[in-house]
Formats: sequence, structure tokens, C-alpha cells
Amino acid sequence: MNRRHAVLALALSTLLGAVPARAADDNTVFLDTKDGRITIELRPDLAPKHVQQIKTLVGQGFYDGLKFHRVMDGFMAQTGDPNGNGTGGSSLPNIPAEFSSAPFTRGTVGMARSQDRNSANSQFFICLGDASFLNGKYTVVGTVTNGMEVVDKIKKAERGAQNGAVQNPDKIVRMQLAGKAR
Repeated sequence: MNRRHAVLALALSTLLGAVPARAADDNTVFLDTKDGRITIELRPDLAPKHVQQIKTLVGQGFYDGLKFHRVMDGFMAQTGDPNGNGTGGSSLPNIPAEFSSAPFTRGTVGMARSQDRNSANSQFFICLGDASFLNGKYTVVGTVTNGMEVVDKIKKAERGAQNGAVQNPDKIVRMQLAGKAR
């Protein structure tokens, strides 16, 4: 594409309200599992500090190989703990809560935390079903835009498992920003 065409394409996309591809890629995460790819659109408009933390950790390769340690059928799949049991986090500081009115519905990505509302760090979860009881109590950081069929294949805890702990859990193969995907 020559310079004139590039300028016209940018002008047209601006007139139509389109987001330039690069800007979208900066907030799109690919989470690869053994069963395929999950595409997550991050929401810096709702939780800028949380989104930045996730992007930093993705850029460091922090999430690669981590387990989906807590997966409850019909509720959520949780990951992001280097200890693999829900007790760990990254070396980055915890993030203050950024609660919003965005609802927790199927495909919503939220940050996990302890009882302290300002304790989110690296762990996150993907809602497998609607979870309105979390609304206003946890931070929404994104939405699955493609690959919910892959999310549904993540190995779940057996019925009665304490706190949804999964035996021999599935793992994140690789997590990367779309703009830097290889």
C-alpha cells in the first residue's frame, strides 16, 4: 500500500469510528491451551491498573505453563498462580480494587483476590456461567471474544473437591499480546 492509500485508509477508519488494528492488538491477549486458543479483549477503560499488570506479566512470560488450579463447573476457571494452589502471585505489587458496574457474565474475565479488596496481583478467572453475585465485588478486566468452546474444555474439579481444586489440572501453554504474537 502506498502512502496515499495508507492516509486514505486511516481517514476512512477514523470517519467510521474504527479502532486502528495496532491499538486493538495492544489490548488483545491470546491464551493458548492444549485444546486451542482463547482470545481475551482486555478492558483498560474499566480497570487500567489491572490491565497494565496483566500486560506486564504477559510480556514477561509469567503465565506460560501455569495451571488452571481452580475450575468449578458452571462457575469459573482460575489461573495465574505460580504456586499452582491459589496462594501465590507475582513479584509485582498488589493492585487496588477497580470495581465497576460491568456484570460478571459467561466469558467475563475477572481478577482473583483474597478477602482484602486491594489484594489482586496475578491470578484471574474466566466465568463459565453468569456470576452476578460477584458484581461490584471483583474487578472486571476483560471478556473472552473467541474460544469459549476452548474454555469449556478446561479440566474441571471433581464434584465435592475442596474449593474447586483440580487434580492434574490443564495449563496455559502460552499467553501473549496479539500485537506481539508469534
